[in-house]
Amino acid sequence: MMRWTAVMLMLGWQTADGGVIRAGDGRSVVQAVEMAAAGDTVIVPQGTYAEGNILIRKPLTVLGENMPVMDGRMKDEIFTIAAEHVTIDGFRIINTGRSSMEDLAGIKCLDAHHAVIRNNIFENTFFGIHISNSDHSTISNNKLSSSAEFEYQLGNGIHLWKCKHALIEGNEVTGHRDGIYFEFVTLSFIRKNISQKNMRYGLHFMFSHDDAYEDNVFRNNGAGVSVMYTRHVKMHRNVFEDNWGSSSYGLLLKDISDSEVIGNRFTGNTSGIYMEGTSRTVFDGNLFRQNGWAIKLMASCDGNSFNRNNFSGNTFDISTNGALVLNSMSHNHWDKYEGYDLDRDGIGDIPFHPVSLFSVISEHIPSAMLIWRSFLVFLLDRAEKVMPAVTPANLKDDNPMMHAHDLG
Repeated sequence: MMRWTAVMLMLGWQTADGGVIRAGDGRSVVQAVEMAAAGDTVIVPQGTYAEGNILIRKPLTVLGENMPVMDGRMKDEIFTIAAEHVTIDGFRIINTGRSSMEDLAGIKCLDAHHAVIRNNIFENTFFGIHISNSDHSTISNNKLSSSAEFEYQLGNGIHLWKCKHALIEGNEVTGHRDGIYFEFVTLSFIRKNISQKNMRYGLHFMFSHDDAYEDNVFRNNGAGVSVMYTRHVKMHRNVFEDNWGSSSYGLLLKDISDSEVIGNRFTGNTSGIYMEGTSRTVFDGNLFRQNGWAIKLMASCDGNSFNRNNFSGNTFDISTNGALVLNSMSHNHWDKYEGYDLDRDGIGDIPFHPVSLFSVISEHIPSAMLIWRSFLVFLLDRAEKVMPAVTPANLKDDNPMMHAHDLG
């Protein structure tokens, strides 16, 4: 009851303008919602409710008292919001229906601007939260988990389509198809979320411009994070770790431009970053540690800059599939650098070429990885350093740092 009192005090400005309707004692949640007037607060006491779909068509605040359970009985969507200024707070939402024809969700918003969904627990849902054509949504402090053997049995944890000015903050998403999914979403923020152990992507961007995702953790997802067909995205201070598999990466950038990848940590991924068709993007102050490939930089990328990054313990720092590279590198720290610093200014006196001969060979012949760490590979790479012939000559760092940057 202490939590309930605090919530009511926080929402006092709302309840001052509207009445309070309680469900329970013979009154269903559906009946309480129907009785409430626009601007009212509906209180749902502790208990289990299996009422089928609850449709909200007017501005309401719906509050759970001591986490009541809303059970979809494996056949129903639970809350459907089709009105502006609706808040759903403090429920345990379980067992939605599953359908290949409908995107059934724990909470769905349709043309529902200024929706607030917070402090809820979602378990065994098809889609957890599904929002379409709705602006100024806030999704915060929810926990979403689901489990299934196959991808087609799952929807996404938090799914937004054709929205703008959304805030996704402080959520934990586990076991869905994509943890967080944005398509045609603009001017929105994703921050301080944990997205892990999802079947496909921890975060998936498609055609979503002028967004930012910051201070999130993307861990042990099927294929990491994917940002595709997008421009003007800020990717700051995120953690990409343990996204490991034959086709996995920490971050996939495909056909994006004019973006920022700053202050992130890429640890224990098959590829830290895989880039294809990426242009005019800044990579600054990132840590790449103990990845298979730190960065796979395809020849279709141009105008990108890599500055002040730390590369440590990666099998390959950089690999590429072309000889002409139209990107720049400067003042990065490379643990494989074997140069010297005679003037003691902290910058190596000879350039560093991060692409090894064997990384070029394995890019064209993946099965060549079978001889990795053999003496033959050692000889090939040493010969290429003495007389470069295959690796791209212009892909180099002219100012390699002798010591790692303090990235905080």
